[in-house]
Amino acid sequence: MIEYDRRGVLGMSNDGKQKWALILGASSGFGAAACMALARHGFCIAAVHLDRRATAANAEKLAAEIREMGQQSLFFNFNAADPARRSEVIEAIQKAAAENPAHGGIQLMLHSLAFGTLKPYLSGENALWIKPADMNMTLDVMAHSFLYWTQDLLAAGLLKQGAKLFAMTSAGSHRVWPSYGAVSAAKAALEAHVRQLAVELAPFGISVNALQAGVTDTPAARKIPGSEQMFARALEMNPGKRLTTPRDVADLLVALSLCESTWTTGNVIRVDGGEDLI
Repeated sequence: MIEYDRRGVLGMSNDGKQKWALILGASSGFGAAACMALARHGFCIAAVHLDRRATAANAEKLAAEIREMGQQSLFFNFNAADPARRSEVIEAIQKAAAENPAHGGIQLMLHSLAFGTLKPYLSGENALWIKPADMNMTLDVMAHSFLYWTQDLLAAGLLKQGAKLFAMTSAGSHRVWPSYGAVSAAKAALEAHVRQLAVELAPFGISVNALQAGVTDTPAARKIPGSEQMFARALEMNPGKRLTTPRDVADLLVALSLCESTWTTGNVIRVDGGEDLI
């Protein structure tokens, strides 16, 4: 499904161009909150989500709310880790930019894909242990796709000087939780990609950072075995005595997007109220 809305009063950057954000994993959790917050602050939204018929209404509602704010939107119900689908999305954005001289390219990208295997490495019966295909899929979706999207956007001429790229990570990159091993490996790889891309994109004036959210009650987090215990532990340990919310991350994302400097790059920025310090 592709939805393109040309109506509305558009947010402009300092050079008079439209501000566009690309959100990967947009229909719930961090991605949905980012879409709303960025649209409120003048960004047009290109969003990729993967929803079946039962959950597609979330994305449709989100797109409608963005339109009501007067911002343009491009929504795709695709697998963001599929190379062919990635090409389709980028071609659609290129077409939109070619049709509108005010289009400023992608000035912000948030990678918030949360689809991976939650299987133990060795616990329980051998038949339940993680398989190579499970591990490869998890790293491809949750880590490597960030690199591939960045490469293709840059090659397409859609990333300009001043663009900011963000990837969602977690404390799981360096902590252990039962059945989280593959996702932990993906988060560690994702942070390595952030560092490498930060250095290689610095000459282009493009910044790359990871946002490490604290434990957050999202649909993806609820799929983790033992999630209720994880929430309870975070409530007990967090200095602020509450869980992180998608709005916490979205607010920081907006603040960073409104800053013109790209000098802050290659970092893992914690958005957790100090949770990971304990």
